Amino acid sequence: MARLPLAFLHALGALLGWITFWASPSYRRRFKANAAQAGVPWAAARGGIAAAGRMAAELPWLWIKQKGRPFGDKLRWDGAELIQQALADKRGLVLLTPHLGCFEICAQAIAERFTSPEAPITVLFRPNRKAALRELMDGSRERPGLATAPATLAGVRQMIRALRRGEAIGLLPDQVPPDGLGVWAPFFGQPAYTMTLAARLVQQTGAALLLIWGERLPHGQGYVVHVLPAPQIAPDAAPEAAATQVNAAMESLILRAPHQYLWGYNRYKQPRGLDIGAAPGVATG
Repeated sequence: MARLPLAFLHALGALLGWITFWASPSYRRRFKANAAQAGVPWAAARGGIAAAGRMAAELPWLWIKQKGRPFGDKLRWDGAELIQQALADKRGLVLLTPHLGCFEICAQAIAERFTSPEAPITVLFRPNRKAALRELMDGSRERPGLATAPATLAGVRQMIRALRRGEAIGLLPDQVPPDGLGVWAPFFGQPAYTMTLAARLVQQTGAALLLIWGERLPHGQGYVVHVLPAPQIAPDAAPEAAATQVNAAMESLILRAPHQYLWGYNRYKQPRGLDIGAAPGVATG
């Protein structure tokens, strides 16, 4: 699959996305419910069905074919100067992206243009539970200028050290964290268990904060990596207030391109071990 043209992989992925949508009633219900909760019209959200399949189908191309190769005309930048300035300030840089577009390409693009093996971007990831897939994913994500940190205490320490050296790190803050590592905060008006790590890293290290997402262009043309300013999180902001700011920032990105968001992601699930009655009521609007 890695040898196939990107346009073909995206076409195949779109088909697989729709097959999955119609084959899984639970996925279909969650997809529609999440889009409705966000107030996104069906005409704007339905593109996310094909986008989810494209995300899966493009992985061989990203992980294998492009490993060690420049992206060339398959990659464009919008706002790259924000990253350049933040890294020049040597304060450390936290980059946040939701499950939007091709989030896999963001760290690879930064590694290609801005970082080096001596000062890489470090991205947080959850190791796959299956050993064979874990080995494949770990090896495929290795790039000069790109380091990975597991979602463990050791991984958090690794990211703190990177920030204190003035390096960049990347997170997906709309991932549901394990019990005890998050707070309840509104996400499109509904309580969502939200990681506190992103804001805490900024507060503890004084790092700069930026938003980033990878737009998937039609017909296999490639990607545009968009970089935008992020809200300033006060050093003394409470975890709930900081998580609410982060969620609002993620909402703003998602609403830029709702047709590329993974609406089927179970954002409102209960973490293991957490009392299902713990979610507070959050007023919409």
